[in-house]
Amino acid sequence: MADTAFHNLPAPAKLNLFLHVVGRQDNGYHLLQSVFMLIDWQDSLDFTLRTDGAITRSEDSDVPLPPEDLCVRAARKLQQATGCTLGAHIHLRKQIPAEAGMGGGSSDAATCLMALNRLWNLQLSQEQLAAIGLELGADVPFFLFGRNAWAEGIGEQLQAVELPSAQWVVVKPDQGVPTGPIFSSPELKRDTKPATLSAFVADADPFHYGHNDLQPVAERLCPPITQAIQWLDQQGLQARMTGSGSAVFAQLPAGFPDADKLQQSAPEKNWKIRICSNLGLHPLLQWRA
Repeated sequence: MADTAFHNLPAPAKLNLFLHVVGRQDNGYHLLQSVFMLIDWQDSLDFTLRTDGAITRSEDSDVPLPPEDLCVRAARKLQQATGCTLGAHIHLRKQIPAEAGMGGGSSDAATCLMALNRLWNLQLSQEQLAAIGLELGADVPFFLFGRNAWAEGIGEQLQAVELPSAQWVVVKPDQGVPTGPIFSSPELKRDTKPATLSAFVADADPFHYGHNDLQPVAERLCPPITQAIQWLDQQGLQARMTGSGSAVFAQLPAGFPDADKLQQSAPEKNWKIRICSNLGLHPLLQWRA
């Protein structure tokens, strides 16, 4: 009997261990190098089959839903690509903050593609799903890839990397920062010398490799990023921004105070602060097969 519903499917966040801008294409897209790392801060989603072809969405939130968010767009892209006449109701429990640089919306979209591929019995490969996902956003193929990855191009060229287990403190200031103004800024450095995967793997401290070229521009647009980094520095931690921000993160040494103590000492009480562990694999990697 075919499945008619899936419940509590995870959509994990990511951190960019570094993010270098190494060039720009004629179409305006920036060429990047980064290492994407999955963490256990995650959204969860439910999917219920509809036979009328409609895509509907609900959320555990009082914030009004946009008419067509990434989840709905992902479902419709999948219908268009396959000619599928089935539909679905999607319910999202949102935990990953928005405008954080943690890939929450892209991860939700990837989980939608994986879930609906199975719910609708489409049997598309990961590569076929990734091609659809890339039309939704440059981060979506990473979450479909399902492993920590060295990323190049606009973020869609991926090679798996093995990372040691570690704990991280992630701080999301209340203020977010939109990606567009960062990438359009004339102050953005776009000519960082390209790195190599072999150099990253050989580095004695890969968790502190490189830098984030977006961070200086993001800090000017969103001063709380600077405040959060300085606060973590004062705790003896090496902090940097993930993605286009505004979340920042730092690796925690063994025996570091827990999240509650960090939260109590934070200069701003409306910051979201969480202790996270990195993941070796996306939790749906085996499920989707």
